[in-house]
Amino acid sequence: MNLAITLLVALAVASVIGTVLQQGQPYPDYLLKFGPFWFEVYKALGLYDVYSAPWFLFILSFLVVSTSVCLVRHTPFMWKEMTRFREHQQERSLRALSHRSEWDVAMDPGAAADTAEAALRRHGFRVRRKPRKRGELVAAMSGAANRLGYVFTHLGIVVICVGGLIDGNVLLQWQYWTGDLTVETRDIPVSQVDESSRLPPRPGAFRGNVTIPEGGSAGVAFLRMGEGYVVQELPFRLKVEDFRIEHYDTGQPQSFESDVVLQAPGLEEPIEQTIRVNEPLEYNGYAIYQANFGDGGSRLDLRLWPLDGGEPATMEARVNGEAPLPDSGPRLEVTDFSVFNIHPRPDAVNNRDVRNVGPSFTFRLRRETGEAVEYRNYMQPVAMDGGRYYLSGMRRSPADEFRYLHIPADPDGELDRFMALLEQLRGEESVAAAADRAMQDIGVEQEQVRRQVAREAHGMIDTLLESGFDAVLEQQRQRAEARAGEAPERLMDFYRLVLERTLWEAYARVLTREGSDPAEPTEEDLVFYRDAITAMTALADYGAPVFLELTNFDHRQATGLQIARAPGQNVVYTGALMLTVGVFLLFYVAHRRMWCWVRPGANGAHVLLAGSSHRDPIGFARVFERLQADLAQRFRPHGPADSTGARPGERQ
Repeated sequence: MNLAITLLVALAVASVIGTVLQQGQPYPDYLLKFGPFWFEVYKALGLYDVYSAPWFLFILSFLVVSTSVCLVRHTPFMWKEMTRFREHQQERSLRALSHRSEWDVAMDPGAAADTAEAALRRHGFRVRRKPRKRGELVAAMSGAANRLGYVFTHLGIVVICVGGLIDGNVLLQWQYWTGDLTVETRDIPVSQVDESSRLPPRPGAFRGNVTIPEGGSAGVAFLRMGEGYVVQELPFRLKVEDFRIEHYDTGQPQSFESDVVLQAPGLEEPIEQTIRVNEPLEYNGYAIYQANFGDGGSRLDLRLWPLDGGEPATMEARVNGEAPLPDSGPRLEVTDFSVFNIHPRPDAVNNRDVRNVGPSFTFRLRRETGEAVEYRNYMQPVAMDGGRYYLSGMRRSPADEFRYLHIPADPDGELDRFMALLEQLRGEESVAAAADRAMQDIGVEQEQVRRQVAREAHGMIDTLLESGFDAVLEQQRQRAEARAGEAPERLMDFYRLVLERTLWEAYARVLTREGSDPAEPTEEDLVFYRDAITAMTALADYGAPVFLELTNFDHRQATGLQIARAPGQNVVYTGALMLTVGVFLLFYVAHRRMWCWVRPGANGAHVLLAGSSHRDPIGFARVFERLQADLAQRFRPHGPADSTGARPGERQ
């Protein structure tokens, strides 16, 4: 019993985990959520697919076997207890019971037995009479269904566990463990998946997912197993006619639904239905749920700004597609696109104070070596800290958080001014011209000195763009120590002044081209310059040869459907009903027995009433008192009170 209770508690805890922790998700999602250590711990425990974990299926199997053995062994005894009236009780054993009463009545023994039988039946007892040598025994009982509680309770546990084994897909798991089923780990089209990773339509249980774009169709579902997936072929085909999503004013999703058409060989006409959350389409044991939504291959128009100088280029890309960047660059893999991005306001005081910062797309730049860096770029400049910035997040691993590059937007909300300044700083001639003007402003007249300083300024700016500001300071320190010996501070100050003046002169040239007067810059011009230089110092860690600007898009949505088949579901429901009935019978139905021994007395008949019950002693005492009072009214007392203190004609 202790072992059974322990195992049932373990199953209950596992079921709670399976409810709270979303099952069957890709391993990278769990890795991001729990971190490397706990990811491995939960993976070893099989918590990502609890209901198919080996230990879970073993517990179910063990409970089925052990509980079935208990049923086989004890059901015959329970049946005997339900049907046997115990007609062989002796008068002496009845007197030993705590609940008893005796009467000497002026009635014929047969009539007294008839009176006792009638009273027992009125109080809900089943009665059987048995003649004895010295009298007659009237045996009665009620609540025999209490014994059925044991049977229903244990049978319910067996049926529930069998249903769990059916939906736990033991045969499929066995194929996986023995290697007969190969798990596909590559992100490839369905048509390229090997037959060893495919499952034909079958009556077994499964729960898979499929993403279908608007106007598209699918006849398979993807089942997550281990570190990959297998393809489950379906006996029908689903086509998505339309997908709709409604948003709150903030842009957050409010509801979403799909208009689908189900086509199957056995159908005279296709089934058309709108699937909503908690309103699935059910067909022939399959349930098709609205699970999520995503991008269905939106077309994106991109402008590619070279970060090493040069004119921008344009290209077209599609979500979930890939293409090489111009000039034999890394391959572009667009993984996601979002029209709405909801973030808290900078001055938010609660979680409901949010804003929509506009569309964004996520992509990877993959080099020939296979190394990839992931980016997330926003289409529109985002207002923050008093300015507007184009945001581009970068991370080298899915386990890392995005680190954002903030590129200031010009007064027109574009990237042109920043890219023009970057082009100025990338060109050797433009840097030399800016450095020369800076030297003139400082007061350096010697042409040879100005040329030398211009070369060093170009080197410092290259270091700034390639390695960051700290590398520039280190470069200045080394040059100053090499030239100034023990007192490099003044030379370092000179280098810093040259760098600052050169950067400003390059920016002044950009302002001049725009028609602004660099001699009288506005506050916005100064803020832009500061932010632009800060962004340029971060380009060293950006890791991309180009900046991808989203200029336009054609959004195509896709619906995420979950397709489930659970043949063991009704089995579990049946077992749960049995278990409920069994528990009710065990706790709320008491098995009670009564015996009335009638034998000839001195002046009529002597009646002995006794009873017992193994449950609800207080309730049984009340039943016995009512039965005793009923019989006392029907038996005429005879003789004086005995030594027990009972009233005349009655002994207790």
